[in-house]
Amino acid sequence: MTTANTTDDSRTIDTYVSQVAVMQAISSPMVAALEQAWADIRARHDDLPDVVVVLAAGSIGAPAGTLRLGHFAATRWTRDGEQADRLAEVFVGGEGLALGPADVLGTMLHEAAHAIAHVRGVKDTSRQGRWHNARFKALAEEVGIEVRKDPRLGWSPTTLTAHTRADYSGTITELGCALRLHRFPEAARGGRTSSNNPLACTCDCGRRIRVAASVLAAGPIICGLCGADFEKAEA
Repeated sequence: MTTANTTDDSRTIDTYVSQVAVMQAISSPMVAALEQAWADIRARHDDLPDVVVVLAAGSIGAPAGTLRLGHFAATRWTRDGEQADRLAEVFVGGEGLALGPADVLGTMLHEAAHAIAHVRGVKDTSRQGRWHNARFKALAEEVGIEVRKDPRLGWSPTTLTAHTRADYSGTITELGCALRLHRFPEAARGGRTSSNNPLACTCDCGRRIRVAASVLAAGPIICGLCGADFEKAEA
């Protein structure tokens, strides 16, 4: 809109007044803060790869009563379809943002430990990535987090050490400023979700067994010959 303002000396000045509303960005500052947090972690750990940070739902597809706070997936993204130029993915669940910036950083450090394991060729999990073994525990301590042993997940539940909180105090502050929203979990659906059909599982030496899904979820089943965990066989 153009308005005509007349001064005392009768000169007319045209002034442009914009009527376009400025829309405030909502999601991009949150993703940018997560990307910066990953950059801060990489600055302390030279073998961490660059990644694509994804902020999305952590309750969709998760077992009832649980949330997927994060995951690391190697070679999930590509530049212009080039197989030789693949990027890993770090996922952060939107529901987990409700835990606060320190716990979100803990999630990212947890995924950083998985990323280092991938780069170094360390097998840090089994049972489709659910069971976190002692090798993961060592990497978790290397990146500055404490993990405790869970009967279903192994060395997975994560907390920040006091030293790590101090080292990343600026990162935690920036995350706190940017992560002002969190996602509500998906509503639980009724009905029976389990199946009585046993799962086919194999170990590293090729032995094959069938067990109920609930039995497999309760804890690792170890082969007495090769020492590896029995894992669900690929279809």
